[in-house]
Amino acid sequence: MLLIRPPGVYAPQGDTHLLVSCVCREPLHASSRVLDLCTGTGAVALAASGKGAQVTAVDLSARAVATAWLNARLHHRRIRLRRGDLLAPVAGQRFDLITANPPYVPAGTGTSAPGCGAALAWDGGPDGRLLLDRICRTAPRLLARGGVLLVVQSSLANVPATLTTLRAAGLRTTVVARRRQAFGPVMTARATLFERLRLIAPGEREEELVVVRGVRER
Repeated sequence: MLLIRPPGVYAPQGDTHLLVSCVCREPLHASSRVLDLCTGTGAVALAASGKGAQVTAVDLSARAVATAWLNARLHHRRIRLRRGDLLAPVAGQRFDLITANPPYVPAGTGTSAPGCGAALAWDGGPDGRLLLDRICRTAPRLLARGGVLLVVQSSLANVPATLTTLRAAGLRTTVVARRRQAFGPVMTARATLFERLRLIAPGEREEELVVVRGVRER
């Protein structure tokens, strides 16, 4: 799919494609309400809209929201776009499907603050879980009965913690997709840090991408 992507907006990569493949397997229809968090270019939101769903897409970056709007226009899709911090723009609403491709790259900085500028698209705090934990704790509250949450992340950001937190929030969870891939430029630049943190073995330059699916019981 052709997408506009200006500098400073996260480019669709392996994690985006893996999440899109899972969205395409969900039984969406015209009455399905979908929320796409950290939408970036809007690639995942476009996939859900392509199945006829009513889609809302959220991003903290004004540039990302503008980019997703342009891509929706380019592909003649109707997507409701909101700028804000994760669930804040849709507080009190309910969705049948929530998707998220949040920043999850461990920064190892010793601070709880993420990076700035373009790094906001990938820096996940010291252990990569700064936004992942927030999503896992709060997104289940916005799911309709029988609703589904799909979250994509790297194996370096503690997949068991995602499963545990979602289960504590009342969701039935499974890993529904996996993909191994070589490190890109950002991960390669931090490989020495990952070795020091024992997230990877010495010389290892691959990660596993994982999509976790959580279901709220009916």
